Amino acid sequence: MTFGPSQPLPASTARQPLWRDHRGRARTADRGGLGLDDLLGGDPRHRETEAEAAAGPPESADTELLTPARAAEPAGEPVILLEGVSRTFSGAVEVFALRDVSMTVAPGDYVSITGTSGSGKSTLLNVLGLLDRPTVGLYRLAGVDTGPLGDKARARLRASELGFVFQGFHLMPKRTVFENVLLGMAYSGVTKRVRRERVVAVLEQVSLTHRAAFFPSTLSGGERQRVAVARALAKGPAVLLADEPTGNLDAATSGEVLDLFDELNRAGQTVLVVTHDPVVAERASRRIRMSDGRLEET
Repeated sequence: MTFGPSQPLPASTARQPLWRDHRGRARTADRGGLGLDDLLGGDPRHRETEAEAAAGPPESADTELLTPARAAEPAGEPVILLEGVSRTFSGAVEVFALRDVSMTVAPGDYVSITGTSGSGKSTLLNVLGLLDRPTVGLYRLAGVDTGPLGDKARARLRASELGFVFQGFHLMPKRTVFENVLLGMAYSGVTKRVRRERVVAVLEQVSLTHRAAFFPSTLSGGERQRVAVARALAKGPAVLLADEPTGNLDAATSGEVLDLFDELNRAGQTVLVVTHDPVVAERASRRIRMSDGRLEET
């Protein structure tokens, strides 16, 4: 998910690595989360200090980069599979936000989802992002049935397999560009050295190396969104989920961000964009429209 003007990431850092402890056991972060911590895969209740949370496993540990777990999945396994998914909200009148939705997204797909307000696209994004649960139906992400998972397991899966890009950037104003991207891997379970190497690599890929020491307030809107993309990419997610990624940008800057998405996808990154903008939607190779909680591929 090459996605910039330079070369692709090395294979050993193509997505979030795991690490092995001194007994040779594969390890990963074991934290749940809420809010922004939730999206990053961690929970402030489970960390002693911010510094400790950012430190990762000890540098002295016998660490080793591993290939992604899904490399062993059967060929042709979709990265996203929805079967008969419905989401209802109870009240005086039961509201069907999603109605019997079925969808597959293969690795390397570039999918856009459009629809009017109230069509169900935001609910679908929340379900895909593991921020909400279907009322009925099956959702498999990267080969994992998400239905039986508890909150902590869902947070870990979300942290390892999904990268989020938001309309509002959600950058920390008192952190530099480098630190913002680094914090996106705070719960990745890898050493600080490996995380820093990955930040250097993704900033180069999104052409922001020269802005690494800058604060968000000094950046243009397009640069802020590229920082957000870099933060999402740093952990090597299976799917990049973008929610109205150009909503706060002018036409020229929007085009630059969409060009970046095109490059990411050409390099093999699975991209799913939720948008109301037909210009954004047209950049995707697969276009899905939502109406009254149902999907229609156009």
